[in-house]
Amino acid sequence: MFAALTGLGLSTAAGLNAYIPLLVVGVLANLTDAVKLPDGYSWLSNWGVLAVIAVLLVAEFVLDKVPAVDSVNDTIQTVVRPAAGGVVFSATSAAAELDHSTWMTEHPWAGWLLGIVMALAVHAIKATARPMINVGTAGVGAPVVSTIEDAGSFGMSVVAVFAPVLVIVALLALAVLAWWAIRRVRRFRARRQAARRQL
Repeated sequence: MFAALTGLGLSTAAGLNAYIPLLVVGVLANLTDAVKLPDGYSWLSNWGVLAVIAVLLVAEFVLDKVPAVDSVNDTIQTVVRPAAGGVVFSATSAAAELDHSTWMTEHPWAGWLLGIVMALAVHAIKATARPMINVGTAGVGAPVVSTIEDAGSFGMSVVAVFAPVLVIVALLALAVLAWWAIRRVRRFRARRQAARRQL
């Protein structure tokens, strides 16, 4: 169960920022015993790979804070974030240990699928809400929201590895936040449509 929570937490973090959970898992696998990478995932702890991920993280960190550019980046990340979610879910052995059954071990695609779906769901909410935030704040909100997302991704990654039981609380909080964001987006769209009709 804890392994599944770790995988879900990391894939949620990947939905916010693809590179932070990958770096956290890779660095911790190198420097601590907190993360043990399964067979076939040793590449994730390679310092050369981690250096490339770090460069991509810096690019993402900058691009995601520029209004309009962040939406283009989100379009590109529609492929990257879910893929990262699948990697980190599987790389933490969560897929093999889920419910202590052999089914997940015999069907490794299931761990990938869970990670991809979770990261894609979080990414979809983020990518949908961001343009509304940019328009509603005249672009000022982009760097603020992006910084909060980065901090959330890092926090969720650390919690997922060291205190996976808290992932449940974090996922509930994220669900409430998503519900609130979806309501705001719907209200924003309704106001825009009403304003267009008046013109």
